[in-house]
Amino acid sequence: MADQNHIAIIDIGSNSVRLVVYAGPVRAPQPIFNEKIMAGLGADLATSGKIEEPGYSRAIAGLSRFKALTTAMGIEDVRIVATAAVRDASNSGDFVADAKRAGHDIRILTGREEARASGNGVISAFPGADGIVADLGGGSLELVRVRGGETTHHSSFPLGVLRLEALQHAHGRAFAKYIRRTIAVANWPGDDAGLPLYLVGGSLRALSRYHMLDAPAALRVVAGHHIAVDAARKLHLRLRKYGVHDRERLQELTSARVNTIPAAAALLVPLADQLQSSELIVSASGLREGLLFQDLPATVRATDPLLVAAVALGRRSARFAPVGDAMNRWIAPLFITDTPAEARLRLAACHLSEAASTANPDFRAERAAETALHGHWLGVDVPDRLVLAQALFTSAGGRGRYFDVGEDATLDARLTRAWQWGLAMRLAQRLSGGTIAVFAHSQLQRDNSKLTLTLEPGIAAMMGEQVQRRLNQLASGLGLSPRVAV
Repeated sequence: MADQNHIAIIDIGSNSVRLVVYAGPVRAPQPIFNEKIMAGLGADLATSGKIEEPGYSRAIAGLSRFKALTTAMGIEDVRIVATAAVRDASNSGDFVADAKRAGHDIRILTGREEARASGNGVISAFPGADGIVADLGGGSLELVRVRGGETTHHSSFPLGVLRLEALQHAHGRAFAKYIRRTIAVANWPGDDAGLPLYLVGGSLRALSRYHMLDAPAALRVVAGHHIAVDAARKLHLRLRKYGVHDRERLQELTSARVNTIPAAAALLVPLADQLQSSELIVSASGLREGLLFQDLPATVRATDPLLVAAVALGRRSARFAPVGDAMNRWIAPLFITDTPAEARLRLAACHLSEAASTANPDFRAERAAETALHGHWLGVDVPDRLVLAQALFTSAGGRGRYFDVGEDATLDARLTRAWQWGLAMRLAQRLSGGTIAVFAHSQLQRDNSKLTLTLEPGIAAMMGEQVQRRLNQLASGLGLSPRVAV
């Protein structure tokens, strides 16, 4: 990625100060460097009203390091923002001046700007998001309505995790009622009751990892993880009385967030109750990604982040030329009943079809599956990742089904379809040798009980034993008889 444009964002939050460097397509930026300092700038705001030591000095020292790092990396586009702690602190001016001496011009976001950026971060990762975003930071909680690619009804509340312990002591048993009342005063949910609640922020992500410890899951990925409201309620009750065992489990997840996870759960339950949330969906994209996303032209924001990222990786891994679009058009006549959502995943798989082409042959299929399972993909959930992985595993020579999904009939049917895509992609790869021209002079058709591969006379010599073998495998997978025509 050395020849790509790089963007760095320094996010000065109430709990942490973080530097993230991004590269790759602007619609699907890849985080290539990520470092945080748990400074706790907002730890004493509720009592003293200012940023206290040692957090103050730790943050300034961290900012000095981040300046040295971004200079060494040669990054010219560095954006520095601060949120609730700096916004609300009585010594905010001193902190901004010291940060400037460390080489940074800080932009202090208003509560509305912070909420809007968090909402746009969710939209960037979930293009069809229709619900309410809750961004829980150290100093504040932001709520924002997202729908149709836009953000509306922004609110910021002084309910960050670093303030919640004091609020719990102050209100005791009435804490949940206090949270609901505070949210209701700002007209939440208004006409937006019963929607999904998208969770943003380090403490809420840590809470979701804690949930995944006991929740059955084929793949433990935070982004897009779903939590039922009742499950969140049980987590809260468990954390209220957790013992040594559960604290050790929390430490295994994230020692830096261990003390904020119970507070996050205590806030989340009355928040979801007040909003009458239908479900909880975790977003790994938030304020930083939202700041990048909202600066893009509308035409770029409207593009599909999964396909943008798949195209970029396809270009980097192509043996001769990117084949994704041509391959997808070639195999598409076999899958005309695919829904638009499934056709989107099939196209992404075709773009990624050569991602493991240089891997050791003994591990090529596993490497291909890993590309789908563990890649930094936006706009997909865990079942989508499994579908992509099955298609790529099969296309790279993997035998049979890669996953056992038990009694999940819907996912089982999707994986069977992905297996068929993989067989078709494998035939396309063998016939073309990774080139494009062959696709324009041949075609696949299914008619009644036959699968026909038709070649123009000029490329008839491209037919061979290996091509015939893969045609036979595809035909068998589709329940058809193979046929070759020139």
